[in-house]
Amino acid sequence: MRFIPVIIILVLILAILIAIFCAYLYAKKRISQVTSTLFGTDSISEAAGQMQQEYSTTPKSVSAMTSLLLPKIVKDFPEFHYDEMKERAENLLTSYLQAVTSSNPGLLSEGSSELQQQLENHLGMLAASMRQEHFEQARIHRTEICQYRKTAGRCTITFQSSLESFHYITSEQGELLEGSRDYKYQTKFNTDLIYIQDRQLVEHEADHALGLNCPNCGAPLSGLGAKVCAYCGSPIIEFNIHAWNFSHIEEIR
Repeated sequence: MRFIPVIIILVLILAILIAIFCAYLYAKKRISQVTSTLFGTDSISEAAGQMQQEYSTTPKSVSAMTSLLLPKIVKDFPEFHYDEMKERAENLLTSYLQAVTSSNPGLLSEGSSELQQQLENHLGMLAASMRQEHFEQARIHRTEICQYRKTAGRCTITFQSSLESFHYITSEQGELLEGSRDYKYQTKFNTDLIYIQDRQLVEHEADHALGLNCPNCGAPLSGLGAKVCAYCGSPIIEFNIHAWNFSHIEEIR
């Protein structure tokens, strides 16, 4: 009689194991049905590979606010040339990634001292950890204005770019630590374009964006988008290609 409890326990354990096994078979069957419907294969590993391939070829969407914000920008700065600034933003982002890949800050095409310092800090952190970051075959899909901000004496336009590349991190010996050499990486970056017209503010800013002076009396202009000198009343012609500068680049994950 004393063996009856043991037998009951063994039967219960066997029943639980059978239930778990049946649940596993059912789950596997359901997963196979889903992967077969979505990806045309009942192999989970093949479906995972197809998902990774699809992810690597689908561009990130950007916050496209250009049509809403550009009229406001042009109202403040009639000489602002959107296509030119957009091209500059894309060229700058490409050069920034090339500089990171080559560990050479000299490849940065333009930008403020603040942006140059940002790049040098990033390269310094990689060097300290004995790592190398790679952005190979970088390609920009789309760039749009996503933000327009104004503060006292300073204006910031943020371009957002959808970008793909082979992105990975290696050790100093070339060993792959993160990312993939086989699948492209889809991401997006924000690039800040700034305009500073208050010369007193410039003296306290790391970016050193150029301010403007009255061409008649030489007085500094104190208001964003000023059309007339407050000191002598002379009309102001803005040279935006010189007054605008890039100050920051940030990846948006």
